[in-house]
Formats: sequence, C-alpha cells, structure tokens
Amino acid sequence: MSEPRPWKRVAWHAQSEQQALEHLEADRHGLSEAEARARLARFGPNLLQRAEGRPWWKRLLEQLNNTLMLVLIGAGVASLGLGHTLDAIAIFGVVLIIALIGFLQEGKAEQALESIRDMLSPQARVLRNGKRQTIDAEALVPGDVVMLEGGDRVPADLRLLEAKRLRTDEASLTGESTAVEKATAAVADDTDLGDRTGMAYAGTLVVQGTARGLVVETGIRTEIGRISEMLRGVEQLKTPLLRQIDRAGRILALVIVTIAVLTAVFGVLVHDKPVGDMFMAAVGLAVAAIPEGMPAIVTIGLALGVQAMARQNAIIRRLPAVETLGSISTIFTDKTGTLTRNEMTARAIWLPEGEIHITGTGFAPDGDFHALDADDNSHSPPLVTEAHRALHHFLEVGVLCNDAELAHEQEQWVIHGDPTEGALVVAAAKAGIATRSLRGEHPRLDTIPFDSRRKSMATLHERERQQVLLIKGAPDRLLERCTRVRREDGGEMAIERQQWETRIHALSAQGLRVLALGEKPLQEVQALEDHHAEDDLILLGLVGLLDPPRDEAITAVRECLAAGIRPVMITGDHAVTALAIARQLGFAHTERAIRGREIEAMSDAELREVVLEVDVFARASPEHKLRLVRAMQAHGGICAMTGDGVNDGPALKRADVGVAMGIQGTEAAKEAAEMVLADDNFATIVGAIREGRKVYDNIRKTITYLLPANGAQGLAILLAVVAGTQLPVTPVQALWVNMVVAVTLGLALAFEKGEHNLMRRRPRKPDAALLDLFLLWRVGFVSLLLLLGVFGVFSWILNAQGGSIELARAGAVNMLVMGSAAYLINSRFLIGSTLSLGGIFGSRPVWGSIVAVVALQLVWTYLPVMQLVFGAEGLAPSHWMAILAVSIGLYLVIEAEKWVLRRRR
Repeated sequence: MSEPRPWKRVAWHAQSEQQALEHLEADRHGLSEAEARARLARFGPNLLQRAEGRPWWKRLLEQLNNTLMLVLIGAGVASLGLGHTLDAIAIFGVVLIIALIGFLQEGKAEQALESIRDMLSPQARVLRNGKRQTIDAEALVPGDVVMLEGGDRVPADLRLLEAKRLRTDEASLTGESTAVEKATAAVADDTDLGDRTGMAYAGTLVVQGTARGLVVETGIRTEIGRISEMLRGVEQLKTPLLRQIDRAGRILALVIVTIAVLTAVFGVLVHDKPVGDMFMAAVGLAVAAIPEGMPAIVTIGLALGVQAMARQNAIIRRLPAVETLGSISTIFTDKTGTLTRNEMTARAIWLPEGEIHITGTGFAPDGDFHALDADDNSHSPPLVTEAHRALHHFLEVGVLCNDAELAHEQEQWVIHGDPTEGALVVAAAKAGIATRSLRGEHPRLDTIPFDSRRKSMATLHERERQQVLLIKGAPDRLLERCTRVRREDGGEMAIERQQWETRIHALSAQGLRVLALGEKPLQEVQALEDHHAEDDLILLGLVGLLDPPRDEAITAVRECLAAGIRPVMITGDHAVTALAIARQLGFAHTERAIRGREIEAMSDAELREVVLEVDVFARASPEHKLRLVRAMQAHGGICAMTGDGVNDGPALKRADVGVAMGIQGTEAAKEAAEMVLADDNFATIVGAIREGRKVYDNIRKTITYLLPANGAQGLAILLAVVAGTQLPVTPVQALWVNMVVAVTLGLALAFEKGEHNLMRRRPRKPDAALLDLFLLWRVGFVSLLLLLGVFGVFSWILNAQGGSIELARAGAVNMLVMGSAAYLINSRFLIGSTLSLGGIFGSRPVWGSIVAVVALQLVWTYLPVMQLVFGAEGLAPSHWMAILAVSIGLYLVIEAEKWVLRRRR
C-alpha cells in the first residue's frame, strides 16, 4: 500500500467546477469502486486526528483526588509519624489497591465511550459507478461526488458542482453565527475562508437546500483538520449523580473526622487513655466509617449501563441521560420508521375516474393494479397500465418528482433514499416503468427541495417540448393550491374540493399515509421559484401508502403504559391516518387528534391543558414539537423527544432526553440529542428506559449495601472508646474489610438483573433524594444488626472462649465480612423477598463474589504473613459455625423487616 500523499494546498475555491473535476481526474457521475479503493490507499481514510487521552499517571492520581481518599492518606501519614509503620504501610497499600481498581475501571469506561463514539461516525451519500450509495464518511476520497441536503454534516471539503438554495452553518470553522449562502461560482484566490461560496467545508452543517459536491480534501487535509478542531470529545465521567455522591462524600468525611476527633478526646479526658492509642482509635474510626470504594463502584455501574444500552442499539452520547431515563414520564415519538416498519408500500391510487388498488408489499416490484368497483368494492382483473393513460402518467410523475432509487443488492430489493419516495418508484416498477430511462428522457432542469413548512417538493422538466412543474406533497396543502384536475382523456375540469377531501379521509381512515401529485405547465423559466408552486396547480390524484406498525412497538407501548409512561405520537401525517395507527398500537387516548394548525391557534395555557388529554398530534412541524415539550414540562413531566431533522434540534435540546434516529437522522439531530437509536425503533427507547431504571436501581442497592458495613465498624470503634474497652477492629483491619466488601461483594450488585416489577413502577421523581428515608432506615437498621453480630462474636471469643485479643478481632472481622455477604443476598431486592431458590441462588455475580470473598478471608485468617500484617489468629471450626449461624440469623431478620415493610405498603 502506498503512503498517503504529502500535503499540497490547492485553491479549490478559485477553480471552476470543470477545472476541479479535471484536476482530480473525476466526473459528475462519481468514481468507480476500483478507483475509489485505489485512492483510499493513496490518500488514506477521511479521519481527523483524535485528541490525546489523559496520560495513565494522571488518571491514576485523579483517583486520589476525592475527600474520602485524602482523609485516608492523611491518616496513613499521621500513623507513620507516630511510629506505627505497619499500620501506615497497610493504609497506603489499601489506598493504592482501591485507586488501581478505580483507575482500571475508569479506563474501561472511557474505552467503552470511545467505541460508542465510533458507532456515531457520520455517513455520506455518494455516487459510485453512477449509482447513489450510502457509505461511511471515512471511506470518502478526493474525486467522490457527494450529495447533501438539509441537516447533513458536510463529511469532507467539497467543491460544489450543484447548489439549490444551499445554506451552511460554518460557525465551527469561521465563528460566523449566521448561515452562509452557497453557490457554484469560483471566487478570487485570496478570498477569505468565510466568503468562499463555492466550497462546503468538513464539519459544517447544511441548514437548508440540496447540493452535489466534489470531494477535494479529506481527513487532516481539510480546513477543519488543518486547524486541528475536533468535532466531538470523549464524554467525561461526571454526571449529576456522581457530583451528588462527591458532595455527599465531602460532608460524610467532615462528619466522620469530627466524630473521630471528639471520640479520641473523650477517651483521653474521660478514660485517661494514652494520646497515641486514642489517635489510632480516631484513625480507625475514620478509616472504618469512610466508604472509599463507593465513587468508583457508582462510576462502574453507569459505564456498564452505557455498554448494555449500546448492545441494545441505544447509544448514549451524554452520561447524565442514563440517570434521567429512569424518570421519563412522557415519550414524544415520531411515527414513520419509529413506531412503524418504514417499509412504505403504495396500496391505493385515487384518480379522478376512481380508485385503483395495488397488490404486493415491501420493496420488491411484484404486484398488479386493479380498478375498484364503487358499488360492491370488488376488484377488476389486472389493469394494463400502458393502456390506462391517467394511471401511467400519474406513476411517471411519481418517479420524476422523486430522489429515491430502487436497487437489487445481495438478493434483495432495497431503496436508496426516502422510503416514502421509494414506494412511488416501486409502484412505477410494477407497471413496467424503468426509473433510469424515464429520468434520462426527461432530465430534471431544476428543483424546489422538500420543505417541512410547505410539505411539498417540486421539480422542473421538459415534456413534449414544454416546461412543466411536477409536485408532490401533503394532500391538504396541495389541495389548497390546485384549481383543476386532469381527466383520463388529458383534458381538465374544475376541482371539487369536498369530493377530494372525502377521498383523503377514506384513505387515511384505512391507516394509509396519503400523498397528492400535481403538475403545472410553465413558460420558459430559468430557475424554479417558490411562487411557481404556490397556485394554479393541476391535481393528478392521490396515493395511499401503507407503513404497518412494528410488532415490537405494540409490545413496547403496552409496557410503557404499565410503567406509568405515556407515549405521544407527533407526526406529519394526516390526522385520520395517525389515529388509525395509534389505535393499532394501543395508545391510551385516541378519541381525537390535534392538528398542527390547531396547535398554532392555541395559547401556551391552552396547549398545557390539551397536552394532558391527547396522544396524537398530526400535521405537526418541528416547531410544534418544541411547544409540546414545554407544555408537558410545565406540568413537571420528564420528556423524551425523538427527531431526525435539522429543525428538530431545538426540541431535542429542550427535552430532558433528546433521542435522534441513527439511520434516518441527520447529523444535526444527532449532535443535539443525548441518545441515538441505531435501529430507529420505538421499542429501543423503552428498552433504554428499562436499562436506565435498572442502572439507578442497582446504584441505590450498591450504596445501601456498602454503607452498613462502614457504619457497623465505625459504631463498634466508637462504642469501644466510649465504654473504655478494647477496639474490636483495628484501623488496618477496617481497611481490609472495606476493600474486600467494596471490590468483591459491592461490585456484584452492579451486574444485577432488573427486578421483575421494574416496568410496573411509576417513573422516579427527578429530584428524589438518592438516599431517602427508607434507605436511611435500612442503612441504620443493618448497621445496628452488624454491630450486634460483631460485638457478640468479639465478646464471645474474648470472654466466654478465653481467646486472645488477636483471635477475637479475627472473629469480629470475619463476622463483619460474612454478615455483609449474607446481607448481599438481601440487597438483591430492596423490598421484595429473596426467600426462594431464585432469590437466594438466582445471581451468578452475587455467588461468584461470595465465593471470592470466602477465599480471601481464608487466606487473611490463616496465612502467616497476613496474620502478622493485620494482627489476627486462625479461627477454630466452632468459631466459623457461630459466624455462619449469626450471618443466617442476620439474613432472616432483614427478610422479616422487608416483610413488615411490604405489609405496611
């Protein structure tokens, strides 16, 4: 493979289109696949250099940069100063181990997010071998011909060959806040970057219009690559939840240190204990009570959630969305492709002479046309479309006013372009109309691209030596502009609007999406203007398109309603069509639909009332989406909003979780969203909500699980000092307990499956405290139980058994760890019972961690080196039996507490 070519700057903006094509030895029909591969080897991939990640040593030091770890480091330094070298080494060793665990896990999380970023790499529509294709933008090479439309991110530096009403946002490159008008003319060599109107630069956004451009520079040779601007950085692993935990950690550390100091002072003044001993007791209390592993485990839980969602086609771009998903109460969703299959098929055509049905489904051009008898709804024999002048003309207009192409690839028929337009191409193919030859006979002279406000597209062609404007779009909008209809014999007659409105309603009532097609003869015009398509149009007929609901979407809607989540459809389709689909899907409120014009006529106060009662909004625009989100948020609702167009950006940003379409979505929509659907499927949103609820649930379980072990140790040392007795757990032993509980047992809950009733709960309030009164009660209750178990075993070995202090402390430490292992099984369900085979043995991570911690405790208890470092002795079998009995008792008491709570609820 040859090396990528050296940098050689060319003033492409000063070259004409033809000069640029000749310079790159290309033409307007694109490169061949073989030539594209050769150029990719020569020029290299179209990629920008990634920003350098943080050095490993910085990431390691950042693990120590939290209050809890700093308190431990301070305790180790003080211990060293007082001559307690072994204690200091143990403290520093445990700090290092916990920092390494956080370091490794954060590295994995960053790698996961980086790989997710790769999944979002933009794509480009190019001409290869004369055919339209969609490829990864990194495969673009100089000489490719790229097609652009509103909402696209320009994938490389392009010399524009065609531009129709093209405007681009170049703020990322030039700082210019307003969109720039583009054209194809060359400009002077010394023209400033912002005034090079014949160029479209990589990384900029297409705000409006369509274009074709010749790729002239790729990768680091683009303007944005030259100045080293990055399109997007790796998401930082800090979310509101993590910030809340950091803040709670600082407060907790302050409280613990204060209590530790007061305890030491109490021991010195009241019990006349040596200052050095009381200092070490204070260190032990602080070390025991501080949950130093908690921040790392919460971060791991979030990262695991992000990876799990990515595997289910929900790509999280911003980590706070993981938390917010559990609070979603309303999902505003598009219909086409999200709730439906996006396999548009033309099923009916209504001409002035009557209705015609079309057989066949999907994109395969197999099917027939049958005239429908208006009296008994029976079908005639298949029509010969060449003999049916009006039908044949209607199908030809559907192909010419169209950008989609039908192709046979890998033994299946596929559509390149919009599926709605594709349905018209397939219908024409069923009639034997060859798209490519028809478009060659009647080349497009100009076009007015589809506009979401006008809801129509128009093209200019020459037919029978006369220019004619062809138009397709929303039937209600086109009907307003039509004055005549085309008869079978080619003549014209005045339009009967009421009759056509009835036909639109009849098609929509069948759940069909309806398009109208029309035309208008024009005198010689140089270019189409908007006013050409505004009046005096001739209506050719209507076409009804079927896009059936996804089976999984029906199940997902049912799951939403059970979870207290309200799905709301916002669609550009006709109201009757939207209601028919909503009823098939099982939406709750399908008595009526609100149209876009009605939304425009409502005040904000009126819309706030309506949004609570209506689940279907039809003929809606992106601007209406923004108003609906605001109206729902005014009621305190937490909203997810789907979108795919550049105009959806404001609504996606305003929503609590913006959801962009990964297949049909524009790059502008993906930039504005927190989540991208790789499969454009509504069920994926619901799956992400389920995963978000599970992640938050597991984080709560983990925190509720970790804190009692710290609480029990801290209380044990506090009570020992207050009572003037010996400490049941030393500082280094407390550190060991914290480490093994956090690293093995605590981490298991991050892998816990969602509870069976996860999607039968109401949405979580977003401002709800992470540790509410119930969890605070549970932490306190279990802390006291563990405290009783630790003191009980410690006193029993020391007094009743006559054992040494080292033996008694070994028993106390193992009691604390084994009690925590028993409580881990309880913690699988915060309220639900685990008294079943599935509840006790149903989690491999839980039992894997219990086996690991038992193995660690056996090494800790019996290995001479560990006995020396931690001041322990080997336990007898009777001691283990007692520890096991107390642990089982603790498990049963907590299950009894959960039973009482369930009864009270």
